[in-house]
Amino acid sequence: MKRTHLLLLLLLTILVACKTEKENNHNNPYGLDIISDVEVYQQQVNLNPDLELLNISNEIPGIVLDIRYATDNNFTGKVIYTLPMAFARKKAVEALALVQDSLKKLNLGLKIYDAYRPYAATLLFYEVYPDTNFVANPRYGSRHNRGCAVDVSLVDIISGLEIKMPTPFDEFSERAHPDYMNLDQETLSNRSLLFGVMQHYGFKHYPTEWWHFDFEGWEEYPLMDIPFEALLSENQ
Repeated sequence: MKRTHLLLLLLLTILVACKTEKENNHNNPYGLDIISDVEVYQQQVNLNPDLELLNISNEIPGIVLDIRYATDNNFTGKVIYTLPMAFARKKAVEALALVQDSLKKLNLGLKIYDAYRPYAATLLFYEVYPDTNFVANPRYGSRHNRGCAVDVSLVDIISGLEIKMPTPFDEFSERAHPDYMNLDQETLSNRSLLFGVMQHYGFKHYPTEWWHFDFEGWEEYPLMDIPFEALLSENQ
């Protein structure tokens, strides 16, 4: 009887291990080094506070969020995020706060469409639109997965409306390229202003999307696949 129990326990252990491996392969089919465990993430933050993913709204009061992936108003046509929130690494958020302060002098502010993006969302995006000019290849992960990329635009503080830009967010066209010049002067000036203030505080625009900016040193941050709910608990 004891031997039977041991065999059943061994079989159960093998089945659980196989299930876990299958789930890991599904969530990380390319075998990347991705942080998906909250405890591991917190251990890293304890060793290096700059790795913390901060809730941008808490750190920059008044910043405008328009998290399209928490709605079906995005290129996938599906609700991707369960919460309309934006997180980014500590230094990136501090830099965004400086951007916001500078823009206030012009009666402008930042609108954030997306920031940290769990790796699971990157997998889904590539399934829907496998064009690496606009969507990150999950084989390598996204800069958004590292918590060091933000998708932003500018809004008029008084009206709350977005000022004129080359395209709507996530329009995957030639007009979205930062060097596209067949635009009216107002649009060119607005884009130039956004690029200038973001670059001044350590962000570099992406080659094919005027709204996408990467914070300096993004390569040094690990890929993440922790859902917003877990981060929200950590930020409270």
